[in-house]
Amino acid sequence: MRARFRRLARASLTKPGTRHAAALLAGAAGVLAYSPFDFYPLKFLGLALLIHLWLGAETTRSAFLSGYCYGLGLFGAGVSWVYISLSRFGGMAPVLAGIATLGFCAILALFPGLVGALQHRIRAVPALRAACLIPALWAMMEWTRSWFLTGFPWLGAGYAAIDTPLAGYAALAGVHALSLLLAACAGLILCVLLGHARMASLVALILIFGIGGALRAIEWTRPAGTPMRAELLQGNIDQDLKFDPARYAETLASYAALADRSRAQLIVFPETALPRFLDLVDPAYLEQLAAVGRRNGGDLLLGAPTRRGAREYYNSVLSLGASRSQIYSKSHLVPLGEFIPPGFGWILNVLSVPLADFSRGDPGQRPLHVGGQRVALNICYEDVFGSEIMRQLPEATLLVNVSNVAWFGDSLAPAQHLQMARMRAIETGRMYLTAANSGITAAIDTRGRVLGRLPQFTRGSLEVEAPGYAGATPYVRIGDWGAIGAALLMLCAVALAGRRRPGQRR
Repeated sequence: MRARFRRLARASLTKPGTRHAAALLAGAAGVLAYSPFDFYPLKFLGLALLIHLWLGAETTRSAFLSGYCYGLGLFGAGVSWVYISLSRFGGMAPVLAGIATLGFCAILALFPGLVGALQHRIRAVPALRAACLIPALWAMMEWTRSWFLTGFPWLGAGYAAIDTPLAGYAALAGVHALSLLLAACAGLILCVLLGHARMASLVALILIFGIGGALRAIEWTRPAGTPMRAELLQGNIDQDLKFDPARYAETLASYAALADRSRAQLIVFPETALPRFLDLVDPAYLEQLAAVGRRNGGDLLLGAPTRRGAREYYNSVLSLGASRSQIYSKSHLVPLGEFIPPGFGWILNVLSVPLADFSRGDPGQRPLHVGGQRVALNICYEDVFGSEIMRQLPEATLLVNVSNVAWFGDSLAPAQHLQMARMRAIETGRMYLTAANSGITAAIDTRGRVLGRLPQFTRGSLEVEAPGYAGATPYVRIGDWGAIGAALLMLCAVALAGRRRPGQRR
């Protein structure tokens, strides 16, 4: 059986076209490891196949193309929802939207392609290459992707491990550590199958999963204060109608009715629930909402655009109720969706996106004191950046996200977004509440478990008990440097081993 597996493995490396097609399929199939499918074994197996292809690559170009094809499959299948926002809601011509989406995925695919090229250029024996070199480069690549050109960390490998014992490492060093370990486990699995340091690889696998399982049992933070009742509103306003002036009064009445029925201390509205600049909203309406908060002995968090003068406006959340009024403004904006980079002003002639050029909020904003808690707010896309969420910690006792992923229709995006929110809860040791216009509105505990959620594309509210938490996980204290430091140490180990075998390339 073992000899047959090796023959089949070698046969898969004979033709470049076969190798690249296998990589493309492995990347596309890997999307099933993420929410809403959550079949995580496919991520381990897909990366193991990619590493196998890299080990057998004869040239740097071939290694690059295998990685590039894997990335093209992963992002082409996993973030295809970009087409929906560009075409259906952005007003871009379907052909142009398709070209733009494909181009976007093609750029993202460069990252795994570069990993393939780099690993081929570095001297290492197969076992070290599979279990140390490639995982370290993979983690560094994902970390770079999280900040390069403002960052796009979507579909990081670590998210696929959120329901495995590896999730125990998230509170230690964040999602990039999970990416590092998942890739290492994929390499170790391949070593076991191919017979490269089989026993050592098997022991390493058992240790990684065993330690991760033990870490999951640790309570890094502790409850603080009296738990409050929170209610998350889901207005389900159709994106096609959201900014229609004829629908404005109906939208306000809908949200006022949802809020008035609530008796919660904290009521959370979705992102831009009020589709009009705050200074243009009837003060009587705002007072009506504030009265609901005071009646309940708490506050409301209301999403609305705000502005300073004619050219400076923000994607904001305003608090109303028993506490003094406070504002949080989004600081990490989506390129071409919320701000226009220099030289891209022409894009406004192609896209029909309301409020497409927001100003950036202060990155140093502090938690809002509302509902008896210190709430760290983030708006939609901001919660995919763990290093930015922790800026308000450990001061904050509760995490709250407001979103409007209706921009992506009935696609994979909302479920993928919720999966990333679950990771933020584990990393920070804080309960996480997210209110989304069309879903997924949910409450998540400190272990990343979804305590309750509303069905998508329905109007309603979710009431939950929301305790605050104090203390700090190791990740809150050291950030992404724990994962990056581990990756650099692995690269150093490979370099030292390579010096001891100066004549051996693979």
